[in-house]
Amino acid sequence: MKIDIATLFPEMCESYLKESIIGRAIDGDKVKIACHNIRDYADNKHNRVDDKPYGGGTGMVIQAQPIYSCIKSIPQNETAHLIYMSPQGETLNQELVKELANQPHLIILCGHYEGVDCRVLEELRFREISVGDFVVTGGELPALLLTDAVVRLQDGVLPDESAYICDSHWDGLLEHPLYTRPEIWREKSVPEVLLSGHHAEIKKWRLEQSKATTYSKRPDLLS
Repeated sequence: MKIDIATLFPEMCESYLKESIIGRAIDGDKVKIACHNIRDYADNKHNRVDDKPYGGGTGMVIQAQPIYSCIKSIPQNETAHLIYMSPQGETLNQELVKELANQPHLIILCGHYEGVDCRVLEELRFREISVGDFVVTGGELPALLLTDAVVRLQDGVLPDESAYICDSHWDGLLEHPLYTRPEIWREKSVPEVLLSGHHAEIKKWRLEQSKATTYSKRPDLLS
């Protein structure tokens, strides 16, 4: 899989991407990720890429042309799945992550300030995706959330599929409670079934606990 991120702050993204599982995935050639600075495609000597919105209002809007030129400079952009991180988009969930994880090439656009000139979104047919019903300063954090969620599903990034198919939201339920050593902590014991070594009973217990946890914390998922 190949992921390209178009942003005004490539260093912000790169500092995260080089760490932990994502960094190892890149080093192991399991995924290719590149960050592109939209300012490099400004058509003025000051590398300015924003301007005031027509009609008035506070804040600045990223211009269409630098974004267009940036995206068009990315190899194979014509066949890539283009995503704009936007609070107006469809909400990111695990089913959408699974869908995107099967795409061979993603190009993710990070907005900033008040957003971007909508004409470039229409021209290039970006798919808008939101990480929730709230607004943050820029699209970099949402883009990294999406990238992280997608990359961990790629072959060879995690030890095997059992490392993520038991996660919350994979099958519509929340994950069961987790325990580790010591066996007793502050007079709270690990459930006996987890110490039994009886795999069928453990599997049954975990499913029951997943249902109970989902019912207690996120009953909306069960509807």
